[in-house]
Amino acid sequence: MAEKMKMLLQGNASCVHGALYAGMQFFAGYPITPSTEIAELSSRELPKIGGNFIQMEDEIASMAALIGASISGAKVMTGTSGPGYSLMQENIGYAYMTEVPVVIVNVQRGGPSTGLPTKVSQADTMQARWGPHGDYNSITIAPSTVGDTFYETVRAFNLAERFRTPVTLLLDEVLAHSREIIEIPEKGEVEIINRVKPTCKPEDYLSCEITENGVTPMPAYGEGYRYHLTGLTHDEHGFPTNRPDEIFPKMNKLRDKILNYTDEITKIRTETIDDADVIFITYGSVARAALQATTLAREAGVKVGCIQLYTIWPFPDKELRDLCSKCNKIIVGELNMGQIVHEIERILPKDKEIHSIQRYDGEILTPMQMLEKLEEVL
Repeated sequence: MAEKMKMLLQGNASCVHGALYAGMQFFAGYPITPSTEIAELSSRELPKIGGNFIQMEDEIASMAALIGASISGAKVMTGTSGPGYSLMQENIGYAYMTEVPVVIVNVQRGGPSTGLPTKVSQADTMQARWGPHGDYNSITIAPSTVGDTFYETVRAFNLAERFRTPVTLLLDEVLAHSREIIEIPEKGEVEIINRVKPTCKPEDYLSCEITENGVTPMPAYGEGYRYHLTGLTHDEHGFPTNRPDEIFPKMNKLRDKILNYTDEITKIRTETIDDADVIFITYGSVARAALQATTLAREAGVKVGCIQLYTIWPFPDKELRDLCSKCNKIIVGELNMGQIVHEIERILPKDKEIHSIQRYDGEILTPMQMLEKLEEVL
């Protein structure tokens, strides 16, 4: 058996290689620190496989181009950071309403406004859930290592295609610019999901049909199927409607196609939680510090566990309640003023002690800081 290809990659480069493995054919974006390497590598690699890269005039146009390419049949991705992600929100909302699969990589930096372009943050976590206006349900995932980033990028594409929806991949500056040796899987080793296409006659096709699983088959423009696209609330034919009996099922569809399938979307990593007196709950690059702190604490005889959230939205309520049922002390670590900690407080019983360790000065949380918080809690 041939040895797998190994590469020394930056987190941003690992993201691009994961996207290419998943079948990315189109990238539109605008350079912004600390995500620029994603655009740079995409611009070099996509033409080699017959794909297309385009640098747009801004992030608003980038998201519009992404939607157009996706409905033309391409797998698409863009990369940005906080200010650009904010500019994309209206068109991300359009993609939610029109159910167009797109992958948005947000390499988080400090904010608000221009903030800290070269410093780390996780302060866009709530924006990934509540960015566009209106009712919808988002999918957001967050890797913690360069190797994770490859596989979670593939998963982001799979989820976007499977559920016909935008998916946000939350990286951060530290992860984006860290370098690690990773193994690149062989073609076919990791499952790749493609959007379902209609099999009915073109005259029988309903472009926004309310299907049993909430996902309507999606042809590419030009394949002979009538396909009307609008950001207005629409009926099963895709045309605007003001009828409550047509609005209600459309809005339920946006919700249920995600919430009814959370088992497919949720991904969590656990370490030594079965007998833990205290559990760290973290995500992104902070998970690395928490995992190291857990190892060091165990070596010192302290019963500590760690839960890493790969899926942030939809929030894994049921899973976390089950995983934390035997432990009364929780420490939530984040690079912001406290965003996920409020979700933990919402879902766990009131008798749980929930503590928070936060850093938002542009620097990473370290294992020693996690251990100091652990000592304080104990």
